[in-house]
Amino acid sequence: MRAACLALAFTLLAPAGTPAQNRSVADFFRDFTAEWIRGNASQAASTRFFTGEEQDRFERQLTPETQAWRRSRVRQAARGLAELRRFDRARMSEVERTSADIMEWQLDAVVKGDPYADYTFPLEQFSGVNVNIVATLTVSHPMVTDKDAANYVARLGLVGTRMNEATADARRLAARNMIPPRFILLATITQMKQFVASPPADNPFVAMFAERMKNVPSLSEARRQELKTTAEQIVREDVYPSWQRAITLVESLVPRSTDAAGLWRLAGGAEAYAYALRRFTTTNLSADQIHEIGLRQVDRIEKEMDDILRRLGRTEGSVNGRIDQLRKDLAYPLTEAGRTQIMADIDGMLRDAERRAEPMFDRRPKAPVVAQPFPRFREANAAASYTAPAPDGSRPGTFQIPLRVDYMTKFRLRSLVYHEAVPGHHFQIALELENDAQPRFRRIRAFGGIAAFSEGWGLYAEHLAAESGWYDGDLEGRLGQLDSELFRARRLVVDTGLHAKRWTRQQAIDYGLPGAEVERYVVIPGQACSYMVGQLKIIELRDRAQKALGTRFSPKEFHNVVLTTGTAPLEILERQVDAYVASRVN
Repeated sequence: MRAACLALAFTLLAPAGTPAQNRSVADFFRDFTAEWIRGNASQAASTRFFTGEEQDRFERQLTPETQAWRRSRVRQAARGLAELRRFDRARMSEVERTSADIMEWQLDAVVKGDPYADYTFPLEQFSGVNVNIVATLTVSHPMVTDKDAANYVARLGLVGTRMNEATADARRLAARNMIPPRFILLATITQMKQFVASPPADNPFVAMFAERMKNVPSLSEARRQELKTTAEQIVREDVYPSWQRAITLVESLVPRSTDAAGLWRLAGGAEAYAYALRRFTTTNLSADQIHEIGLRQVDRIEKEMDDILRRLGRTEGSVNGRIDQLRKDLAYPLTEAGRTQIMADIDGMLRDAERRAEPMFDRRPKAPVVAQPFPRFREANAAASYTAPAPDGSRPGTFQIPLRVDYMTKFRLRSLVYHEAVPGHHFQIALELENDAQPRFRRIRAFGGIAAFSEGWGLYAEHLAAESGWYDGDLEGRLGQLDSELFRARRLVVDTGLHAKRWTRQQAIDYGLPGAEVERYVVIPGQACSYMVGQLKIIELRDRAQKALGTRFSPKEFHNVVLTTGTAPLEILERQVDAYVASRVN
Protein backbone atom coordinates (compact mmCIF):
# COMPACT_ATOMS: atom_id res chain seq x y z
CA MET A 1 0.00 0.00 0.00
CA ARG A 2 2.82 2.43 0.93
CA ALA A 3 4.54 1.77 -2.43
CA ALA A 4 1.33 2.46 -4.30
CA CYS A 5 0.86 5.73 -2.41
CA LEU A 6 4.42 6.81 -3.20
CA ALA A 7 3.90 6.02 -6.88
CA LEU A 8 0.70 8.06 -6.92
CA ALA A 9 2.45 10.97 -5.18
CA PHE A 10 5.27 10.89 -7.74
CA THR A 11 2.70 10.99 -10.55
CA LEU A 12 0.93 13.97 -9.02
CA LEU A 13 4.17 15.86 -8.30
CA ALA A 14 5.86 15.23 -11.65
CA PRO A 15 6.72 18.46 -13.53
CA ALA A 16 4.10 19.55 -16.07
CA GLY A 17 4.72 17.93 -19.42
CA THR A 18 7.07 15.27 -17.99
CA PRO A 19 5.95 11.63 -17.91
CA ALA A 20 6.14 10.31 -14.36
CA GLN A 21 8.37 7.33 -13.62
CA ASN A 22 6.83 4.07 -14.81
CA ARG A 23 3.91 5.94 -16.38
CA SER A 24 3.18 4.38 -19.73
CA VAL A 25 1.87 6.12 -22.81
CA ALA A 26 -1.32 4.09 -22.33
CA ASP A 27 -1.67 5.74 -18.92
CA PHE A 28 -1.19 9.12 -20.56
CA PHE A 29 -3.80 8.39 -23.23
CA ARG A 30 -6.27 7.39 -20.50
CA ASP A 31 -5.59 10.26 -18.11
CA PHE A 32 -5.27 13.06 -20.62
CA THR A 33 -8.40 11.96 -22.47
CA ALA A 34 -10.36 11.99 -19.20
CA GLU A 35 -8.96 15.44 -18.37
CA TRP A 36 -9.89 16.70 -21.85
CA ILE A 37 -13.45 15.44 -21.62
CA ARG A 38 -13.90 16.77 -18.10
CA GLY A 39 -13.40 20.18 -19.67
CA ASN A 40 -16.28 19.66 -22.11
CA ALA A 41 -19.52 18.75 -20.36
CA SER A 42 -21.50 18.31 -23.56
CA GLN A 43 -18.94 15.83 -24.89
CA ALA A 44 -18.95 13.96 -21.58
CA ALA A 45 -22.74 13.70 -21.74
CA SER A 46 -22.96 12.54 -25.35
CA THR A 47 -20.20 9.92 -24.97
CA ARG A 48 -21.18 8.86 -21.44
CA PHE A 49 -17.47 8.77 -20.77
CA PHE A 50 -17.66 8.62 -16.97
CA THR A 51 -19.88 6.76 -14.50
CA GLY A 52 -21.89 7.43 -11.38
CA GLU A 53 -22.36 10.86 -9.88
CA GLU A 54 -19.58 12.40 -11.97
CA GLN A 55 -21.36 11.40 -15.17
CA ASP A 56 -24.71 12.53 -13.77
CA ARG A 57 -23.21 15.94 -13.05
CA PHE A 58 -22.04 16.36 -16.65
CA GLU A 59 -25.42 15.29 -17.98
CA ARG A 60 -26.96 18.30 -16.23
CA GLN A 61 -24.48 20.74 -17.83
CA LEU A 62 -23.75 22.41 -21.16
CA THR A 63 -20.29 23.42 -22.35
CA PRO A 64 -19.60 27.18 -22.17
CA GLU A 65 -19.66 29.23 -25.38
CA THR A 66 -17.01 31.77 -24.44
CA GLN A 67 -13.64 32.88 -25.71
CA ALA A 68 -12.18 32.09 -22.29
CA TRP A 69 -13.32 28.47 -22.54
CA ARG A 70 -11.84 28.06 -26.02
CA ARG A 71 -8.51 29.51 -24.92
CA SER A 72 -8.43 27.14 -21.96
CA ARG A 73 -8.72 24.27 -24.44
CA VAL A 74 -5.77 25.55 -26.43
CA ARG A 75 -3.65 25.75 -23.27
CA GLN A 76 -4.75 22.24 -22.32
CA ALA A 77 -3.88 20.92 -25.79
CA ALA A 78 -0.44 22.56 -25.60
CA ARG A 79 0.26 20.91 -22.23
CA GLY A 80 -0.84 17.53 -23.51
CA LEU A 81 1.26 17.92 -26.65
CA ALA A 82 4.36 18.73 -24.63
CA GLU A 83 3.92 15.68 -22.41
CA LEU A 84 3.13 13.34 -25.29
CA ARG A 85 6.32 14.34 -27.10
CA ARG A 86 8.40 13.28 -24.09
CA PHE A 87 7.46 9.62 -24.46
CA ASP A 88 9.96 7.45 -26.33
CA ARG A 89 8.23 6.23 -29.50
CA ALA A 90 10.77 3.42 -29.85
CA ARG A 91 9.43 1.81 -26.67
CA MET A 92 5.82 1.86 -27.86
CA SER A 93 3.85 -0.91 -29.55
CA GLU A 94 2.71 -0.29 -33.12
CA VAL A 95 -0.80 0.55 -31.96
CA GLU A 96 0.60 2.96 -29.37
CA ARG A 97 2.88 4.66 -31.91
CA THR A 98 0.03 5.13 -34.34
CA SER A 99 -2.19 6.38 -31.54
CA ALA A 100 0.48 8.82 -30.39
CA ASP A 101 0.93 10.12 -33.93
CA ILE A 102 -2.82 10.64 -34.32
CA MET A 103 -3.18 12.40 -30.97
CA GLU A 104 -0.15 14.58 -31.71
CA TRP A 105 -1.66 15.65 -35.04
CA GLN A 106 -4.99 16.46 -33.42
CA LEU A 107 -3.59 18.42 -30.48
CA ASP A 108 -1.19 20.26 -32.76
CA ALA A 109 -4.14 21.26 -34.95
CA VAL A 110 -5.90 22.74 -31.89
CA VAL A 111 -2.83 24.77 -30.97
CA LYS A 112 -2.12 25.94 -34.51
CA GLY A 113 -5.76 26.90 -34.97
CA ASP A 114 -5.76 29.36 -32.07
CA PRO A 115 -4.69 32.40 -34.17
CA TYR A 116 -7.65 31.76 -36.48
CA ALA A 117 -10.39 31.16 -33.89
CA ASP A 118 -11.96 34.56 -34.48
CA TYR A 119 -12.60 33.78 -38.15
CA THR A 120 -15.52 31.61 -37.00
CA PHE A 121 -18.64 33.58 -36.08
CA PRO A 122 -20.69 32.00 -33.25
CA LEU A 123 -24.11 32.82 -34.71
CA GLU A 124 -24.70 31.45 -38.21
CA GLN A 125 -27.14 29.30 -40.09
CA PHE A 126 -25.23 26.03 -40.47
CA SER A 127 -23.06 25.28 -37.46
CA GLY A 128 -23.47 28.23 -35.11
CA VAL A 129 -24.32 27.86 -31.45
CA ASN A 130 -27.94 28.59 -32.40
CA VAL A 131 -27.90 25.34 -34.39
CA ASN A 132 -25.51 23.07 -32.52
CA ILE A 133 -27.00 23.61 -29.09
CA VAL A 134 -30.36 22.37 -30.37
CA ALA A 135 -28.76 19.21 -31.80
CA THR A 136 -26.86 18.67 -28.54
CA LEU A 137 -30.11 18.28 -26.63
CA THR A 138 -32.53 16.91 -29.20
CA VAL A 139 -30.17 14.36 -30.81
CA SER A 140 -27.12 13.72 -28.60
CA HIS A 141 -28.60 13.85 -25.11
CA PRO A 142 -29.20 10.28 -23.85
CA MET A 143 -32.87 9.40 -23.23
CA VAL A 144 -33.19 5.97 -21.68
CA THR A 145 -34.10 6.48 -18.01
CA ASP A 146 -36.18 8.77 -15.79
CA LYS A 147 -32.95 10.48 -14.77
CA ASP A 148 -32.07 11.22 -18.41
CA ALA A 149 -35.35 13.07 -18.80
CA ALA A 150 -34.79 15.11 -15.65
CA ASN A 151 -31.23 15.88 -16.72
CA TYR A 152 -32.54 17.09 -20.08
CA VAL A 153 -34.68 19.69 -18.36
CA ALA A 154 -31.71 20.77 -16.22
CA ARG A 155 -29.59 21.26 -19.35
CA LEU A 156 -32.42 23.06 -21.12
CA GLY A 157 -32.33 25.54 -18.25
CA LEU A 158 -28.77 26.45 -19.29
CA VAL A 159 -29.51 27.01 -22.99
CA GLY A 160 -30.39 30.68 -22.51
CA THR A 161 -27.12 31.30 -20.68
CA ARG A 162 -25.09 29.63 -23.41
CA MET A 163 -26.87 31.56 -26.15
CA ASN A 164 -26.23 34.80 -24.25
CA GLU A 165 -22.54 33.85 -24.12
CA ALA A 166 -22.52 33.26 -27.87
CA THR A 167 -24.23 36.61 -28.45
CA ALA A 168 -21.66 38.39 -26.28
CA ASP A 169 -18.86 36.71 -28.23
CA ALA A 170 -20.49 37.73 -31.51
CA ARG A 171 -20.64 41.31 -30.24
CA ARG A 172 -16.91 41.15 -29.43
CA LEU A 173 -16.10 39.98 -32.95
CA ALA A 174 -18.37 42.59 -34.51
CA ALA A 175 -16.43 45.28 -32.65
CA ARG A 176 -13.36 44.02 -34.55
CA ASN A 177 -15.34 44.04 -37.81
CA MET A 178 -15.16 40.24 -38.05
CA ILE A 179 -18.65 40.07 -39.53
CA PRO A 180 -20.12 37.40 -41.83
CA PRO A 181 -21.34 38.36 -45.31
CA ARG A 182 -24.74 40.00 -45.55
CA PHE A 183 -26.42 36.95 -47.08
CA ILE A 184 -25.20 34.80 -44.18
CA LEU A 185 -26.59 37.27 -41.65
CA LEU A 186 -29.95 37.32 -43.44
CA ALA A 187 -30.13 33.52 -43.63
CA THR A 188 -29.28 33.32 -39.92
CA ILE A 189 -31.93 35.87 -38.99
CA THR A 190 -34.56 34.00 -41.01
CA GLN A 191 -33.67 30.71 -39.36
CA MET A 192 -33.60 32.09 -35.82
CA LYS A 193 -36.93 33.90 -36.31
CA GLN A 194 -38.48 30.67 -37.50
CA PHE A 195 -37.14 28.93 -34.40
CA VAL A 196 -38.96 31.32 -32.07
CA ALA A 197 -42.11 31.69 -34.18
CA SER A 198 -43.93 28.61 -32.90
CA PRO A 199 -45.58 28.21 -29.49
CA PRO A 200 -43.13 26.72 -26.96
CA ALA A 201 -44.97 23.39 -27.04
CA ASP A 202 -44.13 23.06 -30.74
CA ASN A 203 -40.50 24.12 -30.43
CA PRO A 204 -37.99 21.29 -31.10
CA PHE A 205 -36.65 21.56 -27.55
CA VAL A 206 -40.11 20.57 -26.27
CA ALA A 207 -41.71 18.61 -29.11
CA MET A 208 -38.76 16.26 -29.64
CA PHE A 209 -38.31 15.89 -25.89
CA ALA A 210 -41.93 14.84 -25.52
CA GLU A 211 -41.53 12.36 -28.38
CA ARG A 212 -38.33 10.86 -26.98
CA MET A 213 -39.84 10.48 -23.50
CA LYS A 214 -42.34 8.02 -25.00
CA ASN A 215 -39.41 5.59 -25.32
CA VAL A 216 -38.78 5.68 -21.55
CA PRO A 217 -41.37 3.16 -20.26
CA SER A 218 -40.58 3.79 -16.59
CA LEU A 219 -41.81 7.40 -16.88
CA SER A 220 -45.42 7.76 -15.81
CA GLU A 221 -47.75 9.87 -17.94
CA ALA A 222 -48.05 12.39 -15.09
CA ARG A 223 -44.26 12.72 -14.83
CA ARG A 224 -43.94 13.14 -18.61
CA GLN A 225 -46.49 15.91 -18.55
CA GLU A 226 -44.77 17.59 -15.60
CA LEU A 227 -41.38 17.58 -17.38
CA LYS A 228 -42.91 18.77 -20.64
CA THR A 229 -44.65 21.65 -18.86
CA THR A 230 -41.37 22.67 -17.22
CA ALA A 231 -39.59 22.52 -20.58
CA GLU A 232 -42.26 24.73 -22.16
CA GLN A 233 -41.82 27.27 -19.37
CA ILE A 234 -38.04 27.34 -19.84
CA VAL A 235 -38.40 27.83 -23.60
CA ARG A 236 -40.94 30.62 -23.10
CA GLU A 237 -39.16 32.49 -20.32
CA ASP A 238 -35.48 31.86 -21.04
CA VAL A 239 -34.72 30.27 -24.40
CA TYR A 240 -36.89 32.50 -26.59
CA PRO A 241 -35.66 35.75 -24.97
CA SER A 242 -32.03 34.66 -25.50
CA TRP A 243 -32.77 33.97 -29.18
CA GLN A 244 -34.46 37.35 -29.51
CA ARG A 245 -31.36 39.06 -28.11
CA ALA A 246 -29.23 37.19 -30.64
CA ILE A 247 -31.59 38.16 -33.46
CA THR A 248 -31.41 41.81 -32.43
CA LEU A 249 -27.62 41.74 -32.52
CA VAL A 250 -27.40 40.00 -35.89
CA GLU A 251 -29.97 42.41 -37.37
CA SER A 252 -27.86 45.34 -36.18
CA LEU A 253 -24.89 44.02 -38.19
CA VAL A 254 -26.67 43.88 -41.54
CA PRO A 255 -26.09 47.58 -42.42
CA ARG A 256 -22.36 47.13 -41.72
CA SER A 257 -22.01 43.96 -43.83
CA THR A 258 -21.18 43.35 -47.48
CA ASP A 259 -21.81 40.47 -49.86
CA ALA A 260 -18.09 39.64 -50.17
CA ALA A 261 -18.20 35.91 -49.51
CA GLY A 262 -14.69 34.57 -48.91
CA LEU A 263 -12.13 34.75 -46.12
CA TRP A 264 -10.06 37.02 -48.33
CA ARG A 265 -12.37 39.85 -47.23
CA LEU A 266 -10.86 39.77 -43.71
CA ALA A 267 -7.38 40.84 -42.64
CA GLY A 268 -5.23 37.71 -42.46
CA GLY A 269 -7.88 35.77 -44.37
CA ALA A 270 -5.41 34.13 -46.76
CA GLU A 271 -3.45 32.65 -43.86
CA ALA A 272 -6.65 31.54 -42.14
CA TYR A 273 -7.79 29.75 -45.29
CA ALA A 274 -4.42 28.04 -45.76
CA TYR A 275 -4.74 26.72 -42.20
CA ALA A 276 -8.31 25.56 -42.88
CA LEU A 277 -7.19 23.61 -45.95
CA ARG A 278 -4.37 21.93 -44.00
CA ARG A 279 -6.72 21.07 -41.15
CA PHE A 280 -9.51 19.66 -43.30
CA THR A 281 -7.52 17.88 -46.02
CA THR A 282 -4.54 16.92 -43.77
CA THR A 283 -2.33 17.73 -46.78
CA ASN A 284 -0.15 20.62 -47.88
CA LEU A 285 -2.12 21.14 -51.09
CA SER A 286 -2.54 24.81 -51.91
CA ALA A 287 -5.82 26.46 -52.88
CA ASP A 288 -4.63 26.65 -56.49
CA GLN A 289 -3.73 22.93 -56.56
CA ILE A 290 -7.09 21.92 -55.08
CA HIS A 291 -8.90 24.19 -57.52
CA GLU A 292 -7.17 22.48 -60.46
CA ILE A 293 -7.91 18.99 -59.11
CA GLY A 294 -11.56 20.00 -58.93
CA LEU A 295 -11.64 21.32 -62.50
CA ARG A 296 -10.12 18.08 -63.84
CA GLN A 297 -12.56 15.89 -61.90
CA VAL A 298 -15.55 17.98 -62.99
CA ASP A 299 -14.56 17.57 -66.63
CA ARG A 300 -14.10 13.79 -66.28
CA ILE A 301 -17.38 13.18 -64.45
CA GLU A 302 -19.49 15.44 -66.70
CA LYS A 303 -18.32 13.51 -69.78
CA GLU A 304 -19.34 10.21 -68.20
CA MET A 305 -22.71 11.65 -67.17
CA ASP A 306 -23.33 13.04 -70.65
CA ASP A 307 -22.85 9.55 -72.09
CA ILE A 308 -25.42 8.00 -69.71
CA LEU A 309 -27.89 10.84 -70.26
CA ARG A 310 -27.73 10.23 -74.00
CA ARG A 311 -28.35 6.53 -73.44
CA LEU A 312 -31.49 7.57 -71.53
CA GLY A 313 -32.59 9.72 -74.47
CA ARG A 314 -31.88 12.98 -72.63
CA THR A 315 -29.79 14.76 -75.26
CA GLU A 316 -30.83 18.41 -75.18
CA GLY A 317 -29.16 21.08 -73.07
CA SER A 318 -26.26 21.17 -70.64
CA VAL A 319 -25.47 18.37 -68.22
CA ASN A 320 -26.71 20.63 -65.41
CA GLY A 321 -29.98 21.33 -67.18
CA ARG A 322 -30.68 17.69 -68.00
CA ILE A 323 -29.85 16.60 -64.45
CA ASP A 324 -32.13 19.30 -63.00
CA GLN A 325 -34.98 17.98 -65.11
CA LEU A 326 -34.27 14.39 -64.06
CA ARG A 327 -34.25 15.47 -60.42
CA LYS A 328 -37.68 17.07 -60.91
CA ASP A 329 -38.99 14.01 -62.74
CA LEU A 330 -38.02 11.83 -59.78
CA ALA A 331 -39.28 14.23 -57.09
CA TYR A 332 -41.49 13.26 -54.17
CA PRO A 333 -44.59 15.42 -53.65
CA LEU A 334 -43.96 18.28 -51.21
CA THR A 335 -46.66 17.01 -48.87
CA GLU A 336 -46.84 15.12 -45.61
CA ALA A 337 -47.49 11.97 -47.63
CA GLY A 338 -44.35 12.70 -49.67
CA ARG A 339 -42.33 13.20 -46.49
CA THR A 340 -43.59 9.92 -45.10
CA GLN A 341 -42.81 8.10 -48.34
CA ILE A 342 -39.22 9.32 -48.67
CA MET A 343 -38.44 8.26 -45.10
CA ALA A 344 -39.95 4.82 -45.75
CA ASP A 345 -37.88 4.51 -48.93
CA ILE A 346 -34.73 5.50 -47.06
CA ASP A 347 -35.35 2.81 -44.48
CA GLY A 348 -35.70 0.26 -47.27
CA MET A 349 -32.46 1.46 -48.87
CA LEU A 350 -30.67 1.13 -45.52
CA ARG A 351 -31.75 -2.47 -45.08
CA ASP A 352 -30.85 -3.30 -48.70
CA ALA A 353 -27.40 -1.70 -48.31
CA GLU A 354 -26.72 -3.77 -45.21
CA ARG A 355 -27.40 -6.92 -47.22
CA ARG A 356 -25.30 -5.82 -50.20
CA ALA A 357 -22.34 -4.87 -47.99
CA GLU A 358 -21.89 -8.34 -46.53
CA PRO A 359 -19.58 -9.72 -49.29
CA MET A 360 -17.20 -6.76 -48.99
CA PHE A 361 -17.01 -6.30 -45.22
CA ASP A 362 -16.39 -8.95 -42.62
CA ARG A 363 -16.55 -6.31 -39.89
CA ARG A 364 -19.89 -4.58 -39.52
CA PRO A 365 -21.18 -2.49 -36.60
CA LYS A 366 -23.20 -4.06 -33.83
CA ALA A 367 -25.01 -0.75 -33.33
CA PRO A 368 -28.10 -0.24 -35.49
CA VAL A 369 -28.61 2.81 -37.70
CA VAL A 370 -31.88 4.72 -38.11
CA ALA A 371 -32.99 7.59 -40.33
CA GLN A 372 -34.98 10.64 -39.29
CA PRO A 373 -35.80 14.05 -40.78
CA PHE A 374 -34.35 17.27 -39.40
CA PRO A 375 -36.73 19.49 -37.41
CA ARG A 376 -38.58 21.92 -39.66
CA PHE A 377 -36.70 25.01 -38.44
CA ARG A 378 -33.44 23.53 -39.77
CA GLU A 379 -34.68 22.33 -43.14
CA ALA A 380 -33.70 25.43 -45.10
CA ASN A 381 -30.02 25.32 -44.08
CA ALA A 382 -29.09 21.83 -42.91
CA ALA A 383 -27.19 19.21 -44.87
CA ALA A 384 -27.71 15.47 -44.52
CA SER A 385 -25.55 14.16 -41.67
CA TYR A 386 -24.76 11.22 -39.42
CA THR A 387 -24.58 11.16 -35.62
CA ALA A 388 -22.66 8.36 -33.93
CA PRO A 389 -24.38 5.86 -31.66
CA ALA A 390 -23.88 6.21 -27.93
CA PRO A 391 -20.99 4.06 -26.68
CA ASP A 392 -23.28 2.45 -24.08
CA GLY A 393 -25.86 1.44 -26.69
CA SER A 394 -28.46 3.94 -25.47
CA ARG A 395 -28.71 5.66 -28.86
CA PRO A 396 -28.41 4.19 -32.38
CA GLY A 397 -26.41 5.71 -35.19
CA THR A 398 -28.64 8.39 -36.71
CA PHE A 399 -28.82 9.55 -40.32
CA GLN A 400 -30.64 12.89 -40.58
CA ILE A 401 -31.93 14.44 -43.79
CA PRO A 402 -33.51 17.88 -44.36
CA LEU A 403 -36.76 17.37 -46.27
CA ARG A 404 -36.56 20.48 -48.44
CA VAL A 405 -37.12 20.58 -52.18
CA ASP A 406 -33.56 19.72 -53.32
CA TYR A 407 -33.54 16.61 -51.10
CA MET A 408 -37.12 15.52 -51.82
CA THR A 409 -36.24 13.41 -54.86
CA LYS A 410 -35.26 9.81 -55.57
CA PHE A 411 -32.40 11.18 -57.66
CA ARG A 412 -29.12 10.71 -55.75
CA LEU A 413 -31.00 9.37 -52.72
CA ARG A 414 -29.34 5.96 -52.76
CA SER A 415 -25.87 7.51 -52.87
CA LEU A 416 -26.80 9.74 -49.95
CA VAL A 417 -27.81 6.72 -47.89
CA TYR A 418 -24.60 4.89 -48.83
CA HIS A 419 -22.49 7.92 -47.86
CA GLU A 420 -24.13 8.82 -44.57
CA ALA A 421 -24.99 5.33 -43.33
CA VAL A 422 -24.12 1.99 -44.98
CA PRO A 423 -21.33 1.38 -45.88
CA GLY A 424 -20.32 4.99 -45.26
CA HIS A 425 -20.23 6.92 -41.99
CA HIS A 426 -22.11 4.32 -39.95
CA PHE A 427 -19.62 1.59 -40.81
CA GLN A 428 -16.66 3.90 -40.28
CA ILE A 429 -17.73 5.67 -37.07
CA ALA A 430 -19.68 2.91 -35.33
CA LEU A 431 -16.96 0.33 -36.03
CA GLU A 432 -14.37 2.75 -34.68
CA LEU A 433 -16.46 3.13 -31.53
CA GLU A 434 -16.64 -0.64 -31.10
CA ASN A 435 -12.91 -1.30 -31.71
CA ASP A 436 -11.65 -2.33 -28.27
CA ALA A 437 -8.11 -2.81 -29.62
CA GLN A 438 -7.69 0.98 -29.83
CA PRO A 439 -7.24 3.47 -27.00
CA ARG A 440 -10.52 4.95 -25.93
CA PHE A 441 -9.70 8.42 -27.27
CA ARG A 442 -9.60 6.98 -30.78
CA ARG A 443 -12.82 5.01 -30.38
CA ILE A 444 -14.87 8.03 -29.34
CA ARG A 445 -12.90 10.57 -31.42
CA ALA A 446 -12.27 12.52 -28.24
CA PHE A 447 -10.17 15.17 -29.97
CA GLY A 448 -12.51 15.64 -32.89
CA GLY A 449 -13.02 14.16 -36.30
CA ILE A 450 -10.67 14.35 -39.27
CA ALA A 451 -12.78 15.23 -42.27
CA ALA A 452 -10.36 14.02 -44.95
CA PHE A 453 -10.65 10.51 -43.53
CA SER A 454 -14.32 10.38 -42.55
CA GLU A 455 -15.73 12.30 -45.50
CA GLY A 456 -13.23 10.66 -47.83
CA TRP A 457 -14.54 7.30 -46.63
CA GLY A 458 -18.15 8.43 -47.12
CA LEU A 459 -17.47 9.39 -50.73
CA TYR A 460 -15.42 6.22 -51.25
CA ALA A 461 -18.44 4.24 -50.01
CA GLU A 462 -20.57 5.81 -52.74
CA HIS A 463 -17.92 4.99 -55.34
CA LEU A 464 -17.57 1.43 -54.03
CA ALA A 465 -21.30 0.80 -54.40
CA ALA A 466 -21.14 1.83 -58.06
CA GLU A 467 -18.04 -0.30 -58.71
CA SER A 468 -19.68 -3.28 -57.04
CA GLY A 469 -22.74 -3.36 -59.29
CA TRP A 470 -25.28 -1.91 -56.87
CA TYR A 471 -26.65 0.21 -59.74
CA ASP A 472 -26.77 -2.55 -62.35
CA GLY A 473 -29.97 -2.06 -64.36
CA ASP A 474 -30.50 1.37 -62.79
CA LEU A 475 -28.95 4.01 -65.04
CA GLU A 476 -30.79 6.79 -63.22
CA GLY A 477 -29.33 5.56 -59.94
CA ARG A 478 -25.86 5.44 -61.49
CA LEU A 479 -26.38 9.01 -62.72
CA GLY A 480 -27.27 9.95 -59.16
CA GLN A 481 -24.02 8.45 -57.92
CA LEU A 482 -22.03 10.32 -60.55
CA ASP A 483 -23.90 13.53 -59.77
CA SER A 484 -23.01 13.07 -56.09
CA GLU A 485 -19.36 12.70 -57.08
CA LEU A 486 -19.64 15.71 -59.39
CA PHE A 487 -21.12 17.66 -56.50
CA ARG A 488 -17.99 16.97 -54.42
CA ALA A 489 -15.70 17.84 -57.34
CA ARG A 490 -17.48 21.15 -57.80
CA ARG A 491 -17.01 21.79 -54.11
CA LEU A 492 -13.23 21.80 -54.63
CA VAL A 493 -13.64 24.48 -57.27
CA VAL A 494 -16.24 26.53 -55.40
CA ASP A 495 -14.65 26.45 -51.93
CA THR A 496 -11.29 27.60 -53.26
CA GLY A 497 -13.05 29.97 -55.64
CA LEU A 498 -14.91 31.67 -52.79
CA HIS A 499 -12.05 31.93 -50.33
CA ALA A 500 -8.98 32.33 -52.53
CA LYS A 501 -10.18 33.59 -55.91
CA ARG A 502 -12.81 36.12 -54.83
CA TRP A 503 -15.80 34.36 -56.28
CA THR A 504 -19.21 35.73 -55.38
CA ARG A 505 -22.08 33.69 -53.97
CA GLN A 506 -23.83 33.96 -57.34
CA GLN A 507 -20.76 32.71 -59.24
CA ALA A 508 -20.74 29.65 -57.02
CA ILE A 509 -24.46 29.02 -57.59
CA ASP A 510 -24.02 29.49 -61.34
CA TYR A 511 -21.31 26.83 -61.25
CA GLY A 512 -24.00 24.34 -60.25
CA LEU A 513 -24.40 24.27 -56.47
CA PRO A 514 -27.49 25.13 -54.38
CA GLY A 515 -27.45 28.39 -52.45
CA ALA A 516 -27.68 26.64 -49.06
CA GLU A 517 -24.58 24.60 -49.92
CA VAL A 518 -22.65 27.68 -50.99
CA GLU A 519 -23.58 29.36 -47.71
CA ARG A 520 -22.29 26.31 -45.86
CA TYR A 521 -18.87 26.64 -47.51
CA VAL A 522 -18.77 30.33 -46.64
CA VAL A 523 -19.11 29.65 -42.89
CA ILE A 524 -16.90 26.50 -42.78
CA PRO A 525 -14.00 27.30 -45.13
CA GLY A 526 -12.05 24.29 -46.36
CA GLN A 527 -14.33 21.56 -45.02
CA ALA A 528 -15.93 20.93 -48.40
CA CYS A 529 -12.50 20.14 -49.86
CA SER A 530 -11.98 17.19 -47.53
CA TYR A 531 -14.43 14.84 -49.30
CA MET A 532 -12.83 14.37 -52.68
CA VAL A 533 -9.25 14.84 -51.49
CA GLY A 534 -9.85 12.00 -49.01
CA GLN A 535 -11.69 9.81 -51.51
CA LEU A 536 -8.99 10.13 -54.16
CA LYS A 537 -6.34 9.15 -51.60
CA ILE A 538 -8.27 6.06 -50.44
CA ILE A 539 -8.80 4.95 -54.05
CA GLU A 540 -5.10 5.58 -54.79
CA LEU A 541 -4.08 3.46 -51.78
CA ARG A 542 -6.46 0.65 -52.72
CA ASP A 543 -5.27 0.59 -56.33
CA ARG A 544 -1.66 0.61 -55.19
CA ALA A 545 -2.31 -2.31 -52.82
CA GLN A 546 -4.17 -4.23 -55.52
CA LYS A 547 -1.33 -3.73 -58.00
CA ALA A 548 1.29 -4.84 -55.47
CA LEU A 549 -0.64 -7.89 -54.22
CA GLY A 550 -2.33 -9.08 -57.39
CA THR A 551 -4.43 -12.16 -56.69
CA ARG A 552 -3.56 -11.94 -52.99
CA PHE A 553 -5.44 -8.63 -52.70
CA SER A 554 -8.62 -8.89 -50.63
CA PRO A 555 -11.18 -6.06 -50.55
CA LYS A 556 -12.26 -7.24 -47.10
CA GLU A 557 -8.69 -7.02 -45.80
CA PHE A 558 -8.17 -3.59 -47.34
CA HIS A 559 -11.39 -2.30 -45.81
CA ASN A 560 -10.36 -3.76 -42.46
CA VAL A 561 -7.07 -1.88 -42.60
CA VAL A 562 -8.77 1.42 -43.39
CA LEU A 563 -11.60 1.05 -40.90
CA THR A 564 -9.42 -0.22 -38.06
CA THR A 565 -7.06 2.69 -38.61
CA GLY A 566 -10.05 4.92 -37.99
CA THR A 567 -9.96 8.69 -37.71
CA ALA A 568 -6.46 9.65 -38.84
CA PRO A 569 -4.65 12.08 -41.14
CA LEU A 570 -4.20 10.72 -44.65
CA GLU A 571 -0.44 10.39 -44.22
CA ILE A 572 -0.96 7.99 -41.30
CA LEU A 573 -3.58 6.03 -43.24
CA GLU A 574 -1.10 5.71 -46.10
CA ARG A 575 1.52 4.39 -43.71
CA GLN A 576 -0.90 1.77 -42.38
CA VAL A 577 -1.87 0.57 -45.84
CA ASP A 578 1.78 0.39 -46.91
CA ALA A 579 2.54 -1.71 -43.82
CA TYR A 580 -0.34 -4.05 -44.65
CA VAL A 581 0.93 -4.48 -48.21
CA ALA A 582 4.46 -5.16 -46.98
CA SER A 583 3.19 -7.79 -44.55
CA ARG A 584 1.27 -9.60 -47.29
CA VAL A 585 4.14 -9.42 -49.80
CA ASN A 586 6.57 -10.89 -47.30
